[in-house]
Amino acid sequence: MTLEAKERTNVRLVFLGAAGVGKTALIQRFLEDTFEPKHHRTVEELHRKELEVGGIKLNINIMDTSGSYSFPAMRRLSIQNSDAFALVYAVNDPASLEAVKHLRDEILEVKEDKYTPIVVIANKIDCHRERQVLSEDVLSTVELEWNNSFVEASAKDNINVLQAFRELLQQANMPGWFSPALFHKQEKTPKVKSKISPMNMTNSCLLS
Repeated sequence: MTLEAKERTNVRLVFLGAAGVGKTALIQRFLEDTFEPKHHRTVEELHRKELEVGGIKLNINIMDTSGSYSFPAMRRLSIQNSDAFALVYAVNDPASLEAVKHLRDEILEVKEDKYTPIVVIANKIDCHRERQVLSEDVLSTVELEWNNSFVEASAKDNINVLQAFRELLQQANMPGWFSPALFHKQEKTPKVKSKISPMNMTNSCLLS
């Protein structure tokens, strides 16, 4: 662990992506190992997780943002104040991949740094029959052209969710902090929720 990582005890991650790609589902799977079979429309929701290693505490703040473009000022503020970014798209929704490309451009513009830590997450790989975006079509762009990390995941089936967060913390220059066992031992801290009524959805692939 670097000296910078030792001294830094707070990290802020932000999840961005189109509506319905599973940003909230990924966060909930990571924090509580649960999958909610209902879609909650998110405006902005802050989650917190505290870890302790060698007597040093690490506070992980995770901002879950709206998939709507109706809140540009709020989104730009989240980008400005965050350390690493998860750009999420759904493999059964090609339009959500286009949204990721635009969001990445916005992040680089706001942060004014082409080396900003970004992890692109291809969610809903459990939707095999509905899949429209193949990993080989995205991997070269993300890793070679963008120089960012790429992870395929499923919040519903709990595939690679922990790996996605490991990548985010490594990108945020905190590789030594991350041990999967730690997250099962820590008590969960209260989270701040937006007051939005849940919207019921019937197709689980829309939620995973």
